[in-house]
Amino acid sequence: MTPTPVTVHPALPPDGGFATGGGSSAPAHPLLKVDGLSVSFAGKRVVHGIDFSIAPGEKLALVGESGSGKTVTALSLLRLVQNASISGQARFAATEGLQGPVNLLSLPEAELRGIRGRDIAMIFQEPMTALNPLFNVGDQIAEVVQLKRGLTPAESVTMAIKLLADTGIPEPDRRARSFPHQLSGGQRQRAMIAMALACQPKLLLADEPTTALDVTLRGQILDLLSELQQRNGMAVLLITHDLNLVRRFADRVAVMENGYLVEQGTVAEVFADPQHAYTRKLIDSKPVRNVSEGVDFGPGGPLMMQASRVSVTYPVAIPGFRGWFKSGGFVAVKDATFDIPPGQTLGVIGESGSGKSTLALASLGLLPFSGTLQAAGQSWSRNGASNKAIRRAVQVVFQDPFSSLSPRMTVGEIVEEGLRVHEPSLDELEMRERASQALADVGMSEAQFPGLLQRYPHEFSGGQRQRVAIARALIIHPGLLVLDEPTSALDVTIQKQVLSLLQRLQRERGLSYLLITHDVDVIRAMAHQVMVMKDGEVLESGAVLDVLDRPHHPYTQVLVSQA
Repeated sequence: MTPTPVTVHPALPPDGGFATGGGSSAPAHPLLKVDGLSVSFAGKRVVHGIDFSIAPGEKLALVGESGSGKTVTALSLLRLVQNASISGQARFAATEGLQGPVNLLSLPEAELRGIRGRDIAMIFQEPMTALNPLFNVGDQIAEVVQLKRGLTPAESVTMAIKLLADTGIPEPDRRARSFPHQLSGGQRQRAMIAMALACQPKLLLADEPTTALDVTLRGQILDLLSELQQRNGMAVLLITHDLNLVRRFADRVAVMENGYLVEQGTVAEVFADPQHAYTRKLIDSKPVRNVSEGVDFGPGGPLMMQASRVSVTYPVAIPGFRGWFKSGGFVAVKDATFDIPPGQTLGVIGESGSGKSTLALASLGLLPFSGTLQAAGQSWSRNGASNKAIRRAVQVVFQDPFSSLSPRMTVGEIVEEGLRVHEPSLDELEMRERASQALADVGMSEAQFPGLLQRYPHEFSGGQRQRVAIARALIIHPGLLVLDEPTSALDVTIQKQVLSLLQRLQRERGLSYLLITHDVDVIRAMAHQVMVMKDGEVLESGAVLDVLDRPHHPYTQVLVSQA
């Protein structure tokens, strides 16, 4: 591939530096200056000679889709990428005990180990895998403090509790004694931030710090990082593909595509006047509303799904003597009532733990529930055989296509699976023809992908795998699709493509959707009606534009404002 020249906005100093507040010239001594950074694996280059700088106290966002090289770039600065060949320079100017800037890429391992965590710290994308499940979070933070700051064990524990308190975790002394699995996603991320800031680093590398969090928690974590960054005067290199997050948090932005740095400048300049085609593509990837308003059958008209006072309760053991005689219950969904007409989408939005996915499973007849719930005019039965007709009418597309598609089955076997259950009289040739047509309907043809039906899921990108999942659901011609976070695992450009595909299929086939998501932009683009859920209860519902443009409940107002 021919190297893509980087676009530097005119207001940016020509050496790739940066202007500080008020448009002043670039600082003479940047905190970190990266020149010609290249990274290769087994001779294949994945980062191609990129240059960028970070000033003390500055927030720089490195953005791009999955595979663009942004995370490898950040990890390479601390030489945390295994089996990689790294070249170039990354001169860091804030190391204690050393004269002048040092090149992180050529520093001896013993000296670099002293910089990691003390001068440059990192927040990883998924705290559940970054934290040790065998130790409580207080001990893990205290270990960093003890090793890097030389405090006694008792002083380190006290400091760990203080650091947790600084991140806003309630009851920090009790949370310090908790194990990672006992904390919520937001609390685990706060613990990671406390650990990263334990030594008051000069530079923080934040790798997708909010990707796994709900929209309200994303806002809280961003506010927390901004507050701590200003208080400690540290610089932040933010790795993300979320442009809303960049617009809200960063001072400058650098855009990566296929390992090349294609554009950089201040956030205001790049968003107002993007110069590179890839940057324009990212900015234009916000979901667009392009749905028909469906058919108005009037009161008493046909419905694809109808629910009245649906509740789902999970059994919970009661501690102590009373638990010998009876069990308790946790109400995950309480008295949910909704209708889904033909050709329309009901969006269900809320944070993790709000009950929206539980409601989706109940709608699919996969969880016991109380109340009334009919799909395609029939009620779910405890007798699995009698539900066969409903299961043909109601299909599901799951959140992560990589885990929902069997790695041992070919694409043809995956897509044909529904036919083998619901139309077993078809011969092999007819099944292959139907599978090929279903894949063509979602934009995947044999001409594009030779040997398509014989390939396996791992041979495709995330967006292509999700198209296979949609083809599998559509091959038996259902009337209703349950979409459980169908785009949350995808990059913004791929998300837009999948949403456009779902909109087209709805217009052409009159499909109804039950859409589960925490993304307000997706709801605004796709839904006709919306329900807002929190702690198992429906707080607000109605026409989507009415609810999102004029929310009444305080929780809905927070969701919309944070988005």
